[in-house]
Amino acid sequence: MRRRALLTGGALAAGGTLAAATAITDARCEDTDVRSGDTDVRSAGTVPATEVGSAVVPFNGARQAGVDTEPQAHASFVALTLAPGTGRDGLGRLLRLLTDDAARLTQGRPALADTEPELGLLPARLTVTFGFGPGLYRAAGLDDRRPTSVAELPAFRVDRLRPRWCGGDLLLQICADDPVTVAHAQRVLVKDSRPFATVAWVQQGFRRAAGAEPGRTQRNLFGQLDGTANPQPGGPLEKAVWVPDGPAWLRDSTTLVVRRISMNLETWDLLGRADRELAVGRRLDTGAPLTGTAEHDEPDFAALDADGLTVIPDFSHLTRARVTDDRLRILRRPYNYDGVPAADGTADSGLIFASYQADIVTQFLPIQRRLAERDLLNEWTTPIGSAVFAVPPGCPDSGWVGEQLLA
Repeated sequence: MRRRALLTGGALAAGGTLAAATAITDARCEDTDVRSGDTDVRSAGTVPATEVGSAVVPFNGARQAGVDTEPQAHASFVALTLAPGTGRDGLGRLLRLLTDDAARLTQGRPALADTEPELGLLPARLTVTFGFGPGLYRAAGLDDRRPTSVAELPAFRVDRLRPRWCGGDLLLQICADDPVTVAHAQRVLVKDSRPFATVAWVQQGFRRAAGAEPGRTQRNLFGQLDGTANPQPGGPLEKAVWVPDGPAWLRDSTTLVVRRISMNLETWDLLGRADRELAVGRRLDTGAPLTGTAEHDEPDFAALDADGLTVIPDFSHLTRARVTDDRLRILRRPYNYDGVPAADGTADSGLIFASYQADIVTQFLPIQRRLAERDLLNEWTTPIGSAVFAVPPGCPDSGWVGEQLLA
């Protein structure tokens, strides 16, 4: 490695330590311009509500909401471990119940037997997305129907995985523009799952709401725009994310990788801005590649600087994550997390990296291998959690998520 002060200063050596920043500006902000285009379907009474509170995302459909939905400001990823003896029939009962809860709550109606029905009246673009881990297929005796790429990821040399953030049989991805809405939905769904499963882990994250910076890519706690290379809506996204054909339990499905990435913000702060941008391969203010002026300019990876070195280094995150075939892109839906500071002032802050793709083996793994091999951001990031799930098709009004697989 031979790049300017970035590679010769003490910051690089310090980058391997696992610490976190003590003061991070809260990226959560009020969404003042979220519109769904849908009417409020509440049937009992009205309450004063902002546009954030009243906006509704349809729950039923051929595909599950919460994948290509405009990302909401708050998210909770809840992984469940199935109770011993929970088989195909038990899973069917569990998923019927959770589907009914989710269908009601996402439309601004309390769940049946909701002990706090007032908290279910503001959907705030709530989505509940179900993911099936490898263990669910085994419990149902249907491992032959598990997508082949839905399996434990291979080990990467940069990983420092902690069991408390890994695995899971059933995932509930709960997202909304209001944190109270997310918390209430999580409580209802977890309570109703108790006869069948226990909580393995919960990861909660935040990002700027859609109305805060309309049309802008999400920023992570490094200040980096995260998701510039996402497949564009329409044909590119269709080909990259959704399974177009196959049996009913596979068609209109996708796969999800959830990676918890700890970010060493204190040593990142030691770098000058130019060195940070060399590591990322983009300008932090605009997100433009180092060879361009706007975020979505095409990078010129062959351009040379005055020293005869490529302007965008080979070790930059932009270079290592590069994908040229739209069919092999991944859809990034990341959320920041900020831990409680410890007595020494440090905290575990970072990114809940959610990646959606039609096939993990052909899309996610090649990118991750390149990043693990030589991405300079590895000096300031450490993957500490990893899980994979199949996201099954959606369901009609009279159906339930997972019906195509289990019924």
